[in-house]
Amino acid sequence: MDTTAVVLEAPEQLTLRRLDLRAVEAADVVVEIDFSGISTGTERLLYSGRMPAFPGMGYPLVPGYESVGHIVETGADARAHLGQRVFVPGANCYTGARGLFGGAARRVIVPAARTVPVAESLGQEAVLIALAATAYHALIAGPLPDLIVGHGVLGRLLARITLALGGAAPTVWETNATRSTGAEGYAVVHPDADEGRDYRVIQDVSGDANLLDTLIGRLAFGGEIVLAGFYESALSFTFPPAFMREAKFRIAAQWQPADLAATTALIESGALSLGGLITHQSAAEHAAAAYPVAFGDAACLKMVLDWSGCA
Repeated sequence: MDTTAVVLEAPEQLTLRRLDLRAVEAADVVVEIDFSGISTGTERLLYSGRMPAFPGMGYPLVPGYESVGHIVETGADARAHLGQRVFVPGANCYTGARGLFGGAARRVIVPAARTVPVAESLGQEAVLIALAATAYHALIAGPLPDLIVGHGVLGRLLARITLALGGAAPTVWETNATRSTGAEGYAVVHPDADEGRDYRVIQDVSGDANLLDTLIGRLAFGGEIVLAGFYESALSFTFPPAFMREAKFRIAAQWQPADLAATTALIESGALSLGGLITHQSAAEHAAAAYPVAFGDAACLKMVLDWSGCA
């Protein structure tokens, strides 16, 4: 069996080509992908060659961990149903390329236990489930935030989930005017226009390694900064202001299965909407042009690849 896949041959060298797939094992399913999302965090670093040391790194590689499709084949022991629509958080099923994270392909082979059933009605918005679960994971380990830094997709999901969990409307910082619109039930402001100096919990998804001193200066005594983005550079801060505030720092990493289940439940209940977050779509055949747009156009919150035209 083979597939058409996005392959990063080397930094900034992206192709769409066929790859052979490993054999289907008893606990596996074969999923025909309908849509896959492009991550502007980890995939940008993979594309640029700036990804820090990471297990499985190396080129050529197939990126992508935001895919949704239908099960078209099941192994003998797989607990799954043919035709079921599922979310796939990546795959490592290729020969001749690494699967990091491996979801940007027309067809993938994954253990059935790694797939998550999703409603047909979600359509392409189902690719956002991983980001929503990442936001949920960052939120539930402590008090809900009163300041969120960054109004990209992850920042918007943090704000929406905060409200869905019954929290007060957070303030959201955004420096790019193009991304300052689209708030649903909360305020988006430029940091320079915000005089707040007593935030209890600040969730930072900016990815800006130079922002810590600014954020520390906005904390209340005993406040917490949650690093929920991904930072390619070393983080540092000036100690005395953090000392005087007894500042706390927490790192939120990848979502866990329980986060995915809880996020899916919020979506199914209607408490969490994924609407308005996908702004761009491209046929997968034009992936080489779509990736630079996803990374470089501030108006592009989320780019989705449509795999229907690929074999």
